Amino acid sequence: MDQFTINLLFVGGSFALYIGIAIWARAGSTSEFYAAGRGVHPVMNGMATAADWMSAGSFISMAGLIAFVGYDNSTYLMGWTGGYVLLALLLAPYLRKFGKFTVSEFIGDRFYSQTARIVAVICLIVASTTYVIGQMTGVGVAFGRFLEVENTTGLLIGACIVFAYAVFGGMKGVTYTQVAQYVVLIFAYTIPAIFISLQLTGNPVPALGLFGNEAGTGVPLLAKLDQLVTELGFSSYTAHHSNTLDMVLFTLSLMIGTAGLPHVIMRFFTVPKVSDARWSAGWALVFIALLYLTAPSVGAMARLNITQMMWPNGGIDGGAVSVEQIENDARYDWMDTWQKTGLLGWEDKNSDGKIQYYNDANPKLQATAEEKGWKGNELTNFNRDILVLANPEIANLPGWVIGLVAAGGLAAALSTAAGLLLAISSAVSHDLIKGAINPGISERGELLSARIAMAVAIGAATYLGLNPPGFAAQTVALAFGLAAASIFPALMMGIFSTRINNTGAVAGMLAGLIVTLVYIFLHKGWLFIPGTNSFTDAAPLLGPIKSTSFGAIGAAVNFAVAYVVAGMTKETPQAIKELVESVRIPRGAGAAQDH
Repeated sequence: MDQFTINLLFVGGSFALYIGIAIWARAGSTSEFYAAGRGVHPVMNGMATAADWMSAGSFISMAGLIAFVGYDNSTYLMGWTGGYVLLALLLAPYLRKFGKFTVSEFIGDRFYSQTARIVAVICLIVASTTYVIGQMTGVGVAFGRFLEVENTTGLLIGACIVFAYAVFGGMKGVTYTQVAQYVVLIFAYTIPAIFISLQLTGNPVPALGLFGNEAGTGVPLLAKLDQLVTELGFSSYTAHHSNTLDMVLFTLSLMIGTAGLPHVIMRFFTVPKVSDARWSAGWALVFIALLYLTAPSVGAMARLNITQMMWPNGGIDGGAVSVEQIENDARYDWMDTWQKTGLLGWEDKNSDGKIQYYNDANPKLQATAEEKGWKGNELTNFNRDILVLANPEIANLPGWVIGLVAAGGLAAALSTAAGLLLAISSAVSHDLIKGAINPGISERGELLSARIAMAVAIGAATYLGLNPPGFAAQTVALAFGLAAASIFPALMMGIFSTRINNTGAVAGMLAGLIVTLVYIFLHKGWLFIPGTNSFTDAAPLLGPIKSTSFGAIGAAVNFAVAYVVAGMTKETPQAIKELVESVRIPRGAGAAQDH
């Protein structure tokens, strides 16, 4: 059986399962559409939360960014994991205690303001839409490769699949679908990692293999990787090279952005009690750790495999891989299949019949390049989002493993996309239409408006996903920055401070969102339109601070503006102060209030 057929069986079978679950668990009421009827078991909710959380950024893109940068990109792991702990301890139980359907609804009621609720909706839509762009980018990469079509075609196919099961199932359908998706994605991520760790180190535990010795030579794996990449003019894999201030701000931005992500917070509204919210957070952390402990080894081992394949004769002195070998050696078939997607490319610039892969921007390598007649790096395109999906092919693993990874990558991207789209549709239908425009709308009308909003959001995300502002994980990082700057401070102040009134909250959210959005657009292009940017992350506006790191500064602006404005305006009403105190007492759980 050929690889294409195997891919179809794995991907098709998993999609049939997801759509079947969505039909079985179709939402019939607003409570089921928004909060799965408040009846999800903590373990199952933890698994669904993990799938919702481990997006295309985590599954498809993160290991690729770590692989090609090394230690410096471990900030993704630290920020995302630390942020989830922050969310579980400081926000989730109290928001569940409040007993509402959405984050915007909490902000509107806590700050006793319809304006605050609408501003929260705007912040949510901006952050979630940016996040969805990253997911759709990952969907396009995965579908493009495993259906052997162009990236754009793969993106359009993925959008149709998301529409099929997210629009009709709501939170109830999405929850049970995400449980199945978690099982698929965790097996798809860890099984290839185990195979590759055994191949390279003889250790079946990838996290331990990373710090083990290379099989055959006895050289520590990371030391061997450092030697290879530095010889080719790249930065040392295990050393710190980036600006420390930007690294700290980026990690902080990911942490507090995590704690402000509406689609993750909404998962804690689906359990019966406050204690269940705490338990489901703990289980989710366990399920997330299975992937996050494996990701660094996946990145390092893939980088080692790729480098050795491009220099199969022992480095520069042994000579690069020949064009003939790429075309005729079965071990290099993955290069031809990925080239068809437009995400991998090479060119024999000096017509010597070989493909030299090296850092041609490193001045230390220029003398060597001139001596050997090289005309520049000939691996002209290697999109970092393809690394995890290509990893089993690079390692020459069995076809069924490649098919499993195909299903896992799509499960990761589609599960998070569904959660984000649900957050957007809930904000539009429940908070904007029912909460502000038409309070008397029927339940049937509200469900219809939610599904229409989700369909529009899918269309917008698909369009923007055709020209994303970065790799999947980088685009996701921008969304985290927006959530950090706008939603997280409002939630923290809403739960832990009675001093902040409605005016302060609105002013803070707007200030944080606007200053962060403007900074991102200045570096990534206005509305992410290519060519409209004034700066780049290589040469940022404010010293070393990149657009992906600015969310932490935006959050500081939000807090500062909120406290200053609140101090200059009317004090918070006593009834609201009592409400805040009652929310902070973690006993019982309010029933969901539909109003």
